[in-house]
Amino acid sequence: MEIILMEKVVNLGLLGDVVIVKNGFARNFLIPTGKAKRATVANKAEFEARRAELEKKAAEILAAAVARAAKLEGYMVQVTQKAGVDGRLFGSVTNTDIAEALTKQGFEVKKMEVVMPNGPLKTIGDFPITLDLHTDAKAQITVSVLGEHV
Repeated sequence: MEIILMEKVVNLGLLGDVVIVKNGFARNFLIPTGKAKRATVANKAEFEARRAELEKKAAEILAAAVARAAKLEGYMVQVTQKAGVDGRLFGSVTNTDIAEALTKQGFEVKKMEVVMPNGPLKTIGDFPITLDLHTDAKAQITVSVLGEHV
């Protein structure tokens, strides 16, 4: 299916690019989330008429994400979980726990922005975590997992 991208999409293209994707990806994800529209003649004309407005909006979103990334860069957040004497947690620290801890600290972070490539944290210690705030704005933070001995 041929679509027009309404914002930058990783590994696909930039704002205004006309790309061909699989039908299911377009119908189930890109179009419902507002990231793309079908590439009809009417939609292409509408996009060209609104291009400046959409580019300005995209630039504002990027600037806000870069500002958030600058505030969060190098920040250390502490998360406490119950742990055994050997340093292993009885549960795990997930992206939801990290997002909630950052929100309590005054930073607005969604759980989908917390990238944990190695899965949940299951031991006590300090771990580097990447926050993916925008396709062009990332922040590195440290999550310090503290053990609450039972």
